[in-house]
Order: sequence, then structure tokens, then C-alpha cells
Amino acid sequence: MTPQTLTTDAVPRQPGLPAEPTPFIGRERDRADVSRLLSQTRAVTLCGPGGIGKTRLALQVARALADEHPDGVWLVELADVTADGSDPDTVARRVAAACGIAGEHGRAPLDTLAAALRPRRALVVLDNCEHLVEECAELCRTLLTRCERLRILATSREPLRVPGENVWRVPPLSVPSAGEPDPGRHEAVRLFLARATAARPDFALTEGNTAALVRVCRALDGVPLALELAAARVRVLSLEQIADRLADRFRLLTAGDRTAPPRQRTLRGAIDWSHELLSDPERILLRRLSVFRGWTLDQAERVCADGLLPPEGILDLLTALVDKSLVVMDREVAGESRFRLLDSIREYAAQRLAEAGEEGELRDRHRAAVLAALEHDAEIGVGARPASWRQRVAVFQRYDAEQHNLGAALAWCRERGDIDEGLRLCLAARLYWGSCGHYAEAVRWIERFLERADEASPGLVGGALVMRSLVAFDLREYDRAEEWARDGVERCRAFGGGPMLSAGLSVLGQVALRRGDERRALDLLDEALAVARAAGDRWNEALVLYARSAALRRRGLLREAEGPARAGVRIMRELDHLWGVALGQTVLGRLAWSRGDLGGARRRFEEALRPLREIDARPAIIRCLLGLARCALGQGDLEAARRMLAESLRLGMAVGLRITVARGLESCAELRMREGDERTAVLVAAAATALREVIGVPPRPDGDAAARLEGVVEQARRRLGRQAVAQLWGEGLAMSAEEAVACALAAPDAAPAGPPPAPAAPVTPPGMLTPRELEIARMVARGLSNRGIAAELVISPATVARHVTNILTKLGFGSRAQIAAWAVDNLAAGR
Repeated sequence: MTPQTLTTDAVPRQPGLPAEPTPFIGRERDRADVSRLLSQTRAVTLCGPGGIGKTRLALQVARALADEHPDGVWLVELADVTADGSDPDTVARRVAAACGIAGEHGRAPLDTLAAALRPRRALVVLDNCEHLVEECAELCRTLLTRCERLRILATSREPLRVPGENVWRVPPLSVPSAGEPDPGRHEAVRLFLARATAARPDFALTEGNTAALVRVCRALDGVPLALELAAARVRVLSLEQIADRLADRFRLLTAGDRTAPPRQRTLRGAIDWSHELLSDPERILLRRLSVFRGWTLDQAERVCADGLLPPEGILDLLTALVDKSLVVMDREVAGESRFRLLDSIREYAAQRLAEAGEEGELRDRHRAAVLAALEHDAEIGVGARPASWRQRVAVFQRYDAEQHNLGAALAWCRERGDIDEGLRLCLAARLYWGSCGHYAEAVRWIERFLERADEASPGLVGGALVMRSLVAFDLREYDRAEEWARDGVERCRAFGGGPMLSAGLSVLGQVALRRGDERRALDLLDEALAVARAAGDRWNEALVLYARSAALRRRGLLREAEGPARAGVRIMRELDHLWGVALGQTVLGRLAWSRGDLGGARRRFEEALRPLREIDARPAIIRCLLGLARCALGQGDLEAARRMLAESLRLGMAVGLRITVARGLESCAELRMREGDERTAVLVAAAATALREVIGVPPRPDGDAAARLEGVVEQARRRLGRQAVAQLWGEGLAMSAEEAVACALAAPDAAPAGPPPAPAAPVTPPGMLTPRELEIARMVARGLSNRGIAAELVISPATVARHVTNILTKLGFGSRAQIAAWAVDNLAAGR
């Protein structure tokens, strides 16, 4: 055979790329980044699991760079090439054929290929290299060494590991978060819609099916192949049906392109292809990792290692699974790298685990590891184990990362009927659930295990009942909190006490305080303090001191309230627990507010906010922000007040703490009145009142909230008139919490969004002066001094002065003369 003469004309100049049958959706940034990288370097490998879109992305990049490679751009498809140990030139022959280069007799195909491509400015796209990694690596190494102007773009489920290679991990398409207002901007949604309308032209996204589409995109991790297979099902299923059937995704996602390779026709086929390329130890580790919802190397060694997989080999096997795109390297948390499986791969691996007969044993190991770590970290979290603040912050970071593992362990306990272990997990998680506002999660799991309390150890049941009472107290469900706390305290007394006994007594004391039984409240708190001190439980000792300070403040004993709060802060500082210090600073901030020291209160709240943000303690952050907003309002700093209220309302809605939303709306009503927007002020005040009625927590008649609302209403009446205020109050009562928050946070001069609401029936706002305050207002109108009123009512002049101050605040007045005029105009009319 005569050797081929290699001329420029022998190599096609036009891109040797196939036409794409469907539009390419999204990945604008990925295309730009990979194109830029390939323009700067000579070898890039796109890595990722099956179905992630490596080939489509490579073709897009190749087309974009065609002008930079005038001597040719070729796609070399390798999926159907079988490695043949007797013919090491298989890959070289396929590449040469794709490039239109004929072989030479007596010369190695790779040498011929390198000689032909040496002078060319060309781009070779090697597609699907994972089953031919060694052969592809050798070919690339040779071509890159001999052909200085050649570039190679490869797709593979694992890197080729050749000198000069840049590995680009192809990410999933972006997916919307649950409840996102504009899901259509995300790539996964755009791809699904494009493929769904191709399958069924009348398909459309509506308000009714958007939530289901978001569920589908999130469940499928934004993997293009899975999304396309799911979209094909809209011919016969609704989006809601597709979302519901994804629990059995490998049966559902089978309607692929008949002309595609088998591995691209079904989701299972795509993962099977990768699984078949693994070694036996890699397969064992992959299936065992399915018990995790994210993990660290240490966790993998604890749970997955045994006689088949020695602990010292886990690191190398895990690295191999990352390289082969079956395990995803996740974010770093508390100084440790974390890993995860995409949901579809985890489901596949879980099926393999069940088939191997290892599911029960591995889930038991997983549950034991989660429980041990959680109980250890809980001791750090409550100061029972010495640690620095940085170490305590790391505990909360781990809690956040481990919440899905906790859920899996709890589900396994419930499925197996392991009630003791389930309650231990709940008690170990209590600090995280409470501090971060995961109340619904806490309630769901505690109640599930308490339903079977007769199967559990009595001491654990007592602790769980106290924990349930703590959640109820935070949610202002005081009757239920008292019931659960009383039952829990009795059980804890009978079975060894422990930290939950002190916590339960504290709940009972604080409930008594809110019912006005201040003497009983202080007695219960004193008992809780004695229990904590006897047990050496410094964390609960400090918390009870804070509760005692709050009780004394509510009684008006501000000087006496200072000591317990400062003592609690000292304990928390000795523990190096800045979260606990922050809780004390908020108590001291409220004391400063009650004394009228707005600057001091603001400094306390600001100091508390920093460590609270470090651990994302949302309920405490909300309370702190509300305190800061009140201080800013009192100082006339309306811009700061608006900023703090906006953040507190958004967090309150996100966490589901409706009482904090109501309080934020009350402060917003005052803010809008200060800004001169009486209409919005009344609407928001009414919405806050309605929300309080829904949750059963009306404002105390002699409290700040009542004073603020009365002040807003009275000022609005003077400016707008009684009839207009009644009309606005009726409209505000009809608002949902979401509508009220949007109204409160709208720019002062913003036009209302959407169509105007239907007119509401006028409703007269409730008067919020207490009977005693009404009586004193009448006496002020009669011209009596504080001393004269005190003598007539047989109370102290100081008490009268406090009532007069409340009346001035509630009515928005600055003098006794205004009270007198108001009383003549309103009280004579029977108001």
C-alpha cells in the first residue's frame, strides 16, 4: 500500500460535528467557561455521571470554537468501542477514521494519526472515554506531546489523568428552591418545559402545576437525562402524577429515544453503564453509601467498613467513586470535606444494597453512628463538655449538614419500632431544633415516638415530654406547654431527674408568669435553679437565671432583675458559650429598654446579634432584630427600624413563628405612622391583631404591644376620621399574613400591587385602654393630680404615674391636658 500523502486538503476544514436533534437549553455560563478554558489550555475533560449532559455541552463548546480551529473539529464517538487487549490500537483507529485519515501499511495507527495532525490547528472531541480510560489516556498523551497545535476535549465519567489535563466537573442544571416565586428562570425548569411541549404541544405551566414541576426538578437533581425522560411522560400523566411516581423512578423514567444507545434510553441504563465499570470493592462501597444523606470520610469508615472493606481502604475507594462521577464532592463543613450521592444514584445504590441483603445491618450502623455523634455534639452544645466557642459553632454547622441523616435515622427507628433510640435522637437534637426554629420537625418526630410511650423507658419519656413542652412554649401554646411540662416533670422526678427536670420546672414557672401568677412563677424558677445547681448543670442554671430576671422585670422590679441576668451571662462567659451570652444580652437589652435607656438597649441587642448569626439561631435573631427595631423607632432612626423589621418579618415567615410576625407588624404599623402613611399603618395594625387572634395570643392590655396599637389607631382617627379608620381596619383584618407582610414592607410611596381588594365591612378597632386606665383618664379630666388619684383609688402615686405614662403612649399624646380633652370627647360618649 502506498502511504497516504498528507496535505492540508486531506483534512476537512468544516466541523465534523453531527446536527443536534433538539434545542440546547441553558448552561450559558458553563459553555462560556469551558470555551475560555479550552482556549487557554490544550486538554479539557468534561466529567460527570451518566445523563448529566457531557456530550451536549462538548458539542456546544466545539461549535463555539470552530473558527479557532480552521484545520478541523471532529467528534469521535467511543461508546460502542470495546476494549480489546489483543488490539491496543482500537481507539487510535476510531479517531483516525473520524478525522478522515487513512492507515499506512507497516506503521502504527497512532504514529500515522500523530503525523497527520502535527501541523494542524484542530480540535478532537473524544466522547465517552470511561470504559477505555487507559487507551484514551495513552492516545491523548501521545497526541498532545507530538501535535503542538492540537486541542482535545474529552467526555468521561472519570478523568484521563494525562499531563496538562484540566478536569471540568459538569454540574447539574440549576433547580428552583421550594416556593421560589420565579422557578422558570432555572435551567432544569426550562429544559423540562421545552421537552414537555415537544411531547405534548398543548402542555403549559400553570399556577396549579408549578409546585409539582418544582418537586420533579428537585427530585431529579437537575440531571438532564432524567428530566427529559420525565418530560416525555406528560403525554399520559399530569405533573402531579409524575412527581408522585418518582418514588419508583426507574420504572417511570423509561420512555427514551429509541434511536439512542441503550444506556441513554432509561435512567437505570445510564447508571448501569457506570456500575458495570466498577471493581467489586467500589460496588460494595457505593451501595453501602446509600444509607447516608451526605457524609464525611470518618462517617464512611465507621459505617461502611468491615471484613470486606477494611477502614484503611475506604479513602482510596471513595476517591475512585468521586473520580468516576458516582459520588459528588460537596461543601466543606466545620473543617471536614463532605460527600453525597445524587438522588437517582442513591436510589439505585439502595436497590443494590437491598439485593445484597445488607440493608438492615447498614441502616443499623448508620443509626448508631448518627446517635453517637449527635449525643456527643449535644453535650458540647449545652456546655456539658468543655469546648471553645469555635468548636461550639462547628457543632451547629454539623447539625445543619446532618439534618437529613438525622431524619433517615429517625425514620429507621420508627420503622423498626426502636422507640428508645428514637427518643434519644430527639433529645440529642433538641438544641438544634429549638435554636434554629425547626419546630414542625421537632413536633412531628417527638409526637410519633410519644404515641408509643408505653414501649419506651420512663425516663426518656419524661425528657421527651419536657422537650415537647419547650416547643409548645416557644410557639406560645401555654396550656399545652403546661400540661406536657407537668407530666414530664413528674416522670423526671420519679426516674432520676436529669437536665430535663430543671428545664421542665422552668417552663412551668414561665407559664405561671404569663398567667399573672408571679409568686408561683418565682417559686418554680427557684426550684429549677436549685435542681440545676445540685446537678452541676451550668447551662440550665444560666437559662433559669435569665427566666428569673424576666419575671422580676415583668413585676416592675428592674433593679432586682439586673443581678440574675448578669450572673447568667457570667456563667455563659466562663463556659465560652457566646450563644448563651447572647441570650443574656437580650434579657439585659429588654431591661435597659424598660428603664428608657434606648442607647444601652440597642448596644446589648447589637452585641447579641453577632454570635446568634454565627449559628443561625433564627428565633433568637428575630427577637433581637425586633428589639433593635423598637430602639431605632424610639430614637427616630426610621431607616434602621425599617431594615431590622424587614429582616425579622422575612425570618419569622420562613421559620413559621407567627407571634414574632404579629409583633413585627405592630412595630411596622408604628413605623408607617411615623412615615406619614396612616392608611398602611391601620391596615398593618389590624392584620397584626387578626394574626394574634388566630394564634390565640392577644396583647396584654397593659403591655407595649397594646400601647403601640392604641397609639396608631388614635392618631389615625385624628388624621383620617373614625369612618375611614373603621373601613381600613376591616380590610386589614381580612389580610393574610403574607399580604400583611408585603403591605408592611412596601416602599412608602409604592402603589399597591395587583387589583384592589374587595371592599370590607367597616370594623371599629378595639379600645385598648384597660379599665383602670379608663378610670384614671376620667380622673385626669376632673383635674386630679397623681397624688389625688392615688388617694382616691388607694394605690401609690408611682403606680398612678405608670398608668398615666401608659395612657400617653397608647394615645400618642404628650401631655395630661390632651388626655383630659380626649376623655371628655370619648368617654362621655360611652367609649
